[in-house]
Amino acid sequence: MSSKQSSLNRIQIIRPDDWHLHVRDGASMKAVVPYTAKQCGRAIIMPNLTPPVTSTEQAKAYQQAILSASAQHPHFKPLMTLYLTDSMPPSEIEAALNSGIISAVKLYPAGATTNSDAGVTDIKKCYATLEMMQKLGLPLLVHGEVTHQDVDIFDREKQFIDQRMSGLINDFPELKVVFEHITTADAADFVNTSSNYVAATITAHHLLMNRNDMLVGGIKPHHYCLPVLKRETHRQALVKAAISGNQKFFMGTDSAPHSQQNKESACGCAGMFTAFAAIELYAEAFDAANALDKLEQFSSLNGPLFYGLEANSDKITLQREKWTVPDSFSLGNDDVVIPLRAGQTIHWKRVTEN
Repeated sequence: MSSKQSSLNRIQIIRPDDWHLHVRDGASMKAVVPYTAKQCGRAIIMPNLTPPVTSTEQAKAYQQAILSASAQHPHFKPLMTLYLTDSMPPSEIEAALNSGIISAVKLYPAGATTNSDAGVTDIKKCYATLEMMQKLGLPLLVHGEVTHQDVDIFDREKQFIDQRMSGLINDFPELKVVFEHITTADAADFVNTSSNYVAATITAHHLLMNRNDMLVGGIKPHHYCLPVLKRETHRQALVKAAISGNQKFFMGTDSAPHSQQNKESACGCAGMFTAFAAIELYAEAFDAANALDKLEQFSSLNGPLFYGLEANSDKITLQREKWTVPDSFSLGNDDVVIPLRAGQTIHWKRVTEN
């Protein structure tokens, strides 16, 4: 990046999209959806509710609730997903595509993360459904971690590549696959060397932090997520991938609101709440890498290209400006969520609303 570019204090980019977002349901959903709707044109909505969103009819009802919660931001469109199970029939994929509202199907290995107990126990049980997805062009979104208790939690993404992902790609070479929230150099290399049917999302928190930020000086429950933060060498590899200009990598926040009580407990939930300042956090990561000129492609262009959609038609503006993150945000009722950087500083701020 040139010295002129690195001194930029104001940038304008095409309105971004979030290709991996949790908004929960009920009061929490109503509280958090507007944060994403203010800055993004679209968001892929995760289906891991209780019970999970396993049918097109459930997805329609969920979409309507989200649209109601984001009514003040009519430009925003939630893109719905189905939760893959061992028993999901191929006919559900046909119904999903015909509905016009389902953009992908999510694969959670059973027990891998929040509300994943109903997930896939054996990927081969889903092969008929995956065959239909490949035929119809419906993407598969993959939480890529093995769940065996004998595998170290820091190695579970790499083991998933070796034990599951490579075989999946070989068996379904024309299935669109998004390797979600990648956290390792291994995953970045896997996506780089795979066909153009394979892409990946990267979160802002995995670009900005490593595992020291979770463990050094005391355990920080609000920095606990799944997949967990990794070594600094892996963070550097993710930054390299994000700023590379490679069309296979794009923005997916994995913003995941949990109540303060559920995070600060003896068995705290996994997930960071970043939706309140998603694009600002990405801007900070790209700025630190002297790559602000690559932010628009990563956040606004690569995702639509992979999903076969047009980029958003309007723009947002970001300004280099320090501001202090609130200590908490309401989740409705009496619950609050503690955001990433609570009480601390973010160095970029979205300043216009188009």
